[in-house]
Amino acid sequence: MAGLKLMAFDEQDLDVISAQVQDAVSKPEMLEFSAKRTQFSLVLNRFAWDAVAGKRASGYERRGTILVFAGVNGVKALGIRRDDPGQVLSLLTIKFTPGDLPAGKIDLIFANGPIIQLDVECIEARLDDVGSAWETKFKPRHPLA
Repeated sequence: MAGLKLMAFDEQDLDVISAQVQDAVSKPEMLEFSAKRTQFSLVLNRFAWDAVAGKRASGYERRGTILVFAGVNGVKALGIRRDDPGQVLSLLTIKFTPGDLPAGKIDLIFANGPIIQLDVECIEARLDDVGSAWETKFKPRHPLA
């Protein structure tokens, strides 16, 4: 199966990307903000939800993915420990909160509390799978609250 390449220019597009990166994992050192390029990027190991349909208890896959947000004027982070190379960030969802449209805030919400908030000029995101997929036997599960 070929890798995903997606773009988001509105909230509905961003919801599609959010669904595809749910349960993706990363580390603090894989996050980068470039004020000069007004860009925030993160490298993720994405659980391939798009490849799950019809599969049973084995043979799931993960893919290396780059997620890039353009038009980023600032970044705030809560609970991200840049000095802890053992911290694993498990992405749960991406949410957009409108401001003076088309500007707003994009929140990257991770399991166990960490949040990254991007101050954006507009929604402009790109997801690109890179490299080959690898097999995992574990499908992420979330307990019911």
